[in-house]
Amino acid sequence: MSTLRHLLLAALTASAVTLMSIPAAAQPAAACPALLQHQFPRLQDDAPQSLCQYAGKVVLVVNTASYCGYTRQYEGLEALYARYRTRGLVILGFPSNNFGQQEPGSAKQIADLCFNTYGVEFPMFAKTEVVGPQRNAFYTQLLQATQAAPQWNFHKYLIGRDGRTVTSFPSAVEPQSPPLVSAIEAALRQKP
Repeated sequence: MSTLRHLLLAALTASAVTLMSIPAAAQPAAACPALLQHQFPRLQDDAPQSLCQYAGKVVLVVNTASYCGYTRQYEGLEALYARYRTRGLVILGFPSNNFGQQEPGSAKQIADLCFNTYGVEFPMFAKTEVVGPQRNAFYTQLLQATQAAPQWNFHKYLIGRDGRTVTSFPSAVEPQSPPLVSAIEAALRQKP
């Protein structure tokens, strides 16, 4: 009987050591909310990026343009990202040529403006449609969640950590404006 107990204890110890040594990347990730179950090419290299990697974070989604009166908002967005990223905020930029043809450039031209002119470090994706019949599925879901479609460039959607709570902010709301900052801070306080 003691031999059986010894073998069982050895097997359990080996299993525990094996479980503790599994790398974090191999462990199951948090469930991905339906709203984030989309994939988009990254702006700088077209590498496919799953939005599920942002599950559990507070996500600020912004449709951007290079030649718009609101383009200077890149600076404020980057400041928000720098201030709150360690607390769980991620900003996702989606260049779009839907309004006034203000994003006519190639991916290289858009990336140059974002990264070299404005020092953008938050994730940027390839140019996409955010309104109309060609609107991408992610923006369709954002519209359904808020009943607010972008009316111009730099419209913002704030998605809570739960991946279901969505608030819409029109283009004129600056990144550092008290209503947006308050909403971000409140969302960051929520548990995933």
